[in-house]
Amino acid sequence: MDNVRLFLLMALAFLGMLIYQAWQQDYGPHRQEQSAEALAQRADAPAVQAPEGQPPSPVDDATPVLPTDVSSLPTTAANTATLTKIHTDTLDLVIDSHGATIVDARLVEYPVAVDQQDVKYRLLSQRPDDYFIIQSGLLGADKDRTPTHEAVFSTAAAEYTMASDADTLSVDFTWRSADGVQVIKRYTFTRGLHSVQLQQLIVNGSNAPLTARDYRQLQRGEVKSGRTMFMNTYTGSAIYTLEDKYQKYSFSELAEGKLNRDAADGWIAMIQHYFLAASVPPRGEAQHFYGKRLDNGRAVIGTYSEPRTIEPGANADFGGELFIGPKLQAELGQLAQGLDLTVDYGWLVFIAKPMYWVLEQIYGFVGNWGWTIIIFTILIKLAFFKLSETSYRSMANMRKLTPRIQALKDRYGDDKQRMQQAMMEMYKTEKINPLGGCLPMLVQIPFFIALYWVLLESVELRQAPWILWIRDLSIKDPHFVLPLIMGVSMFVQQKLNPPPPDPMQAKIMLALPLVFTVMFAFFPAGLVLYWVVNNLLSIAQQWVITKRIEEGAKA
Repeated sequence: MDNVRLFLLMALAFLGMLIYQAWQQDYGPHRQEQSAEALAQRADAPAVQAPEGQPPSPVDDATPVLPTDVSSLPTTAANTATLTKIHTDTLDLVIDSHGATIVDARLVEYPVAVDQQDVKYRLLSQRPDDYFIIQSGLLGADKDRTPTHEAVFSTAAAEYTMASDADTLSVDFTWRSADGVQVIKRYTFTRGLHSVQLQQLIVNGSNAPLTARDYRQLQRGEVKSGRTMFMNTYTGSAIYTLEDKYQKYSFSELAEGKLNRDAADGWIAMIQHYFLAASVPPRGEAQHFYGKRLDNGRAVIGTYSEPRTIEPGANADFGGELFIGPKLQAELGQLAQGLDLTVDYGWLVFIAKPMYWVLEQIYGFVGNWGWTIIIFTILIKLAFFKLSETSYRSMANMRKLTPRIQALKDRYGDDKQRMQQAMMEMYKTEKINPLGGCLPMLVQIPFFIALYWVLLESVELRQAPWILWIRDLSIKDPHFVLPLIMGVSMFVQQKLNPPPPDPMQAKIMLALPLVFTVMFAFFPAGLVLYWVVNNLLSIAQQWVITKRIEEGAKA
C-alpha cells in the first residue's frame, strides 16, 4: 500500500468527520420532543410554572396536581447545613445535609495525573469553574410533607468509611415533618463498584394520606467540550430510552426545552471525556425526562416518577441507582441497558466495539497497553495482508516503469494531454492498473477512524504506561519521539514508491512527512504508536515485494 496516499486519504476523511460532527452539533435536526398523542392529551391541561432548579410539574387528570414551588418551604439557612464525608474503595463523597445532595466526588482509583498520584480525580464539585452536583427529592401537593433538595436532612455521623471486611456501606439521611411524615434517603455503596443505590423511604406516621413522586436530577455548570485541533470529545448530557435509544443533548438544547418526554427503562447522564455521572430509575417504572437551563447558566437534566399515595401508617420506597465514575464498559453495561454507549465511538461503533474487545483480550494476557497496541497492529496487518500485497505489487510495477515515464516526460515536455495518453497506453500494454493500490487504502480508512475513537475514548488507556518515557498513552508523546519516528518511516516509504511525474506534486509529497509529523505530535501516543508499528511493518513488506519484482524484471 502506498501509505503516503493512505495518510492523505485518512487525513481528509478524519477532517471531514470532525467537520460533519461540528455541523451536526450546531445545525443538526432537532429531536422530536413527544409523540403527537402525548401532546394532544396535555394540550388542555393547565400550565404550572416551575421555579428555578425544579423539574416541571406533571399534569394528569387521573392524579392530583403536584406543584413544585418550594419557595415557601420552611428550610434551614444554608450556613447551618452540615457536610458528611463518605469513604469507600472507589469513591470519596461529600453529601450536604441541605437536600442530602452529593456535592463532591473524587474517584479513588483515578489520579488527576501520572505525577500526582495522591490527588484523586474530582468529578463532582461545587467549585464555580466545574460545578457539578446530584440532587434528589420528593414532589407533593403539600410542600410541608414532601422534602425537596431544599430541605435539610440529618445523619448520625459526620464521616463514614467502608470497613475493610465489609462489602457494602449504607448511610441514612433523615427528614421529618411536623405531622409525623418521615423520609429517609439511603445511599448504599458496594465494594468495587462506582454505582450507588439511592432509596427514598417514606414512613407516613401522620393521620392523612400522602401523595408524592420521586425525582433525581444532575445539575452542571456549562464547561467547554474537550476540543483541540485534532481531538474532539463531547461534554454534555445524554439520555437513553427504549424507544429512541441513545441521544445527546447539549446545554443549549436543554435550555430550549427539547428534552421533555415520558419513557420507561431509560437513564439520564452528564458525560465528559472518560467520566460520567448518571441516574438510572428502576426498570419498568414510567418516568418523565426533562431538561432546562437555570438563570445562573447551569444546566439541569432529570427524571421524576409517577405519583404514589401512601396511606396513614403505611410505607413507600422510591428506588434507583446512581453512577459516579469512569466509563468502564463492563460495569456500565451491567448497570443499565445502553449505558455503555456513553463510551462514544460515533457512527463507526460497529467496528470500534469489536476492536475494543480484541484489545481487551490481548491486554488480559500481556498486562500492558503499549504492547497490546503493538500486538493488535500486527493482527490488523495480518488481516489486511493480501490487500496490502496487491497494493504493494501495483506500486512496485509502477516503480519499474519510472524510467519510461521520465522518457515520456522528456519527449512531450509541457504537453500534458499527450503525455497522459501515452502513459495510459503504456499502462494498458503492461497490464498495470494505476489505481490498483487505492482499494486497500479505502478499506483501511474506517478502521483507522474507529481505532482513533477506541484509543481516545477508552478510559483504560488513561495514564496507561508503555516503556521508558511513555508514561501515559492517552496523551501526546512528551518528547515527540514517536511522531519523529513516524515521520522518518513515512520518508522511507516515499523512497519505496514511484516518484510522481509532476515536479510540483513531487515537492508536495516530499513535504508530507514533516506535515504529518507535526500533526501527529498532538495525537495520543497510543495512536501514534499504532502508526509507527504499522509503517515499519509496511516498509518491510513493501521492500520485500519491490525487491522480488525488480529482480524478476532483471532476470
